[in-house]
Amino acid sequence: MSKAATINCELNPQGRLKKLSDWSKSVAEWLAANEGIKLTGAHWEIIDIMREFYQMYNTSPILKLLKRQIHEKLNSKKAEDTYLLGLFPGGVLIQGSKISGLPMPLLDVEIEKKPLVKAATPSTTLPSGHHFFQGSFKYKGKTIAVYEKGNLANLADWNEGLAEFMAEQEGISLTSAHWEVLNFMRKFYFNYGITPMVRLLMKKMNDELGASSKGNNEYLYKLFPGGPSRQGSRIAGLPEPQGCIDE
Repeated sequence: MSKAATINCELNPQGRLKKLSDWSKSVAEWLAANEGIKLTGAHWEIIDIMREFYQMYNTSPILKLLKRQIHEKLNSKKAEDTYLLGLFPGGVLIQGSKISGLPMPLLDVEIEKKPLVKAATPSTTLPSGHHFFQGSFKYKGKTIAVYEKGNLANLADWNEGLAEFMAEQEGISLTSAHWEVLNFMRKFYFNYGITPMVRLLMKKMNDELGASSKGNNEYLYKLFPGGPSRQGSRIAGLPEPQGCIDE
């Protein structure tokens, strides 16, 4: 009987847990042993931060976000690459997330993009009969390509005028309140390389804007009824968000 069977869990071909619910500290120790690592208190500090992040946002942290969390919860020394590589020689994202029982974190540029659809077709996911663009559309004489869920295929196509045009297609007339959220999302993306899902969007808006009234579901859904992260990312010219997107 294999050790995986003994501890009552199944692994995928990459050696990751098939069911995240199978994770336990004893499973983590076995996974670490498979990687040639004996877990110490230093390892557990990082594992705990990774799991706390996943539990809060339902997605594994990318490196910039993980290092920010380590810096805030532990110290700057433990957020350095050399320290993390000393604990997880195979990489804290690859090896650390595996031992933590979490999915592999993916940057937007690493995600396999869904193919473009051939023709623009309406979506019924938005209220009031509006829909987002699919396939491609014309804007000021230029053909703009988008993916299946309406996000730009080429992020360099985005500008404020295009955002207003896309928002009108979805039944939204952009106000300063909308732009505050859109600009926040774009700032976050270009700082961290990932489009924020709704939980992360709310928390970071609360933290950085210091206005809890602006970082809650009710406020954000009034602005973006099609979903703050999903609809907001389209209009902000960003890739589709990952993880638990809109709630």
